[in-house]
Amino acid sequence: MYSLHLLLRASPVALLLILCLQLRTTKAQEDTTSQQLMTMDLQMLQIDTSEEATVVLEVSTDLRECMVVKAYLLSNIPIEGNFNYKFTSCLCNNYPRRFFWDLQTNSTVRITAVVDVIRELGICPDDWAVIPIKANRFSITKSLP
Repeated sequence: MYSLHLLLRASPVALLLILCLQLRTTKAQEDTTSQQLMTMDLQMLQIDTSEEATVVLEVSTDLRECMVVKAYLLSNIPIEGNFNYKFTSCLCNNYPRRFFWDLQTNSTVRITAVVDVIRELGICPDDWAVIPIKANRFSITKSLP
């Protein structure tokens, strides 16, 4: 009978504890849904009226974990030079990455910057990186007049 009495006394405390934990869990779930997996900004800087241009891609993430990313460009017409370079880097939330490509073209071209989240060792510190389940390829497209 005494243990039943203790159980009934602890019940309001247990209910309060469960309520607090539930509110805390809901708050944590809200915080993770507002995070951006990948944010991309593509800038194309044309040098005067010449055929040369510089493409700058800035990539960032709100995730707490780092990711190994590979960035490259695609276009609707063939372009030679370092346009075909692929960059592999470690992307962390407190350190956005910038990638640069110089190109020459004498016509309007549509450029797509692609960032793949990949599994590769030796890129992130201590090989500590995540691969998102939701998506692992991101892209952004712009035209260069």
